[in-house]
Amino acid sequence: MTRRTTAALTGAALLLTAACSGDPVKEQAEAEPIVPQVTITPTDGTGQVKPDSKITVTVVDGTLQTVTAKSGKKAVEGELSADGKTWTSTANLKPSATYSVAVTAAGGETPVNATSTFKTLKPKGTFGVADITPMPGETVGVGMPITVTFDRDIDDKKSVEKALKVYSEKPAVGAWYWTADNQAIFRTKNDAYWKANQDIRFEADLTGVKAASGVYGTADKTQKWKIGDSQISTVDTKKKYITVVRNGKKVKHEPISAGKGGRVVNGIDTYLTTSGTHLTMSAHRVEVMTSEWMGVDPKDTKNGGYKEVIPFAVRISNSGEYVHSMAARVWAMGRYNLSHGCVNSPPAFAEWFFNNFQRGDVVEITGTKRRVEWNNGWSYYEMPWKQWVKGGALDKEITTGPVDAPAEGAPTAPTGAPTAPSPTAPVTTAPATAG
Repeated sequence: MTRRTTAALTGAALLLTAACSGDPVKEQAEAEPIVPQVTITPTDGTGQVKPDSKITVTVVDGTLQTVTAKSGKKAVEGELSADGKTWTSTANLKPSATYSVAVTAAGGETPVNATSTFKTLKPKGTFGVADITPMPGETVGVGMPITVTFDRDIDDKKSVEKALKVYSEKPAVGAWYWTADNQAIFRTKNDAYWKANQDIRFEADLTGVKAASGVYGTADKTQKWKIGDSQISTVDTKKKYITVVRNGKKVKHEPISAGKGGRVVNGIDTYLTTSGTHLTMSAHRVEVMTSEWMGVDPKDTKNGGYKEVIPFAVRISNSGEYVHSMAARVWAMGRYNLSHGCVNSPPAFAEWFFNNFQRGDVVEITGTKRRVEWNNGWSYYEMPWKQWVKGGALDKEITTGPVDAPAEGAPTAPTGAPTAPSPTAPVTTAPATAG
């Protein structure tokens, strides 16, 4: 056998060997199990996490089976992506708190577990709600605004306003307006008002919300109340009558005596009843009204001084206007306007009005040249709607959702084990005018 023949056979043997054996690199790759790779942010041991940060969990080569995030016993709400590969928290985190995250992911032969523990920063300052009007459980009128007063001035009004939620059984269109750096007011669209006889829920989801540099909210606030009957009163100062319509039906039509006019101060006739949309603010079985509000001693009768004890008085402005009883002027009602700006009414009607009063009932007054200012009491409907909307930090209308709706940001998949991937300005103490 020649050397060439030997070489040929050797080559053939090598080829045969190569054809019969497997690819060792490929076999090794196929033998390696697929292991899901889980990433949790913030990572374990992280400190000084901002409360308005998000917790995110992602997995490669697998799907998330359980995600449990909590601080103490309080669970963190979150949302699972449609493909089951990403979980994101939907609520802000609490400042000065420790959070733990535990994850189980599947994708190979054995589930993979991952954990992370981190701490949120200690804020320079905190803020919260100092007052909400209406009161809890109160029944109010269809014009009632929602007044939220904070315990400090708010710099980041957009973030805070986003956290304010209004729910109603019957949808309404409204908007927020900031009357001060520490106060926001929600009212419905002009002349629409709330629909009668329904439940209202307000939520201030302030935990972890940034109000100013280094200042965060530490707690949420929820308050509920009711809208009662629709009670809209119309006062015609020219015809000198008040008409009360309840739920679309006229229930009262009585003579009155309105402001007589004649005392002009800084270009304003202070003795004229103000025309425009008023809201009832408070009711007083007995109210003392004096001339002190205009700088005149009650004893100085020559210059218009007076002091009177008035029964059944319902306040409708901060400038001292009331709908109230005035027995001494019954003879003038329906005939003459003789008051110092209030709406004088017959004693029997005034008592009925007092007993049927709800804060936020609407009182429309017409017929005088003096217009009520939008911020005189709760006369917010006097401001044009577009201007009101622009007074909000977000500059937008809001349609209120149903009372039983989950808060915005609630999880579409529960925290735990998903079975499958889920595709008022407060009433200020103002002087009373005369009756």
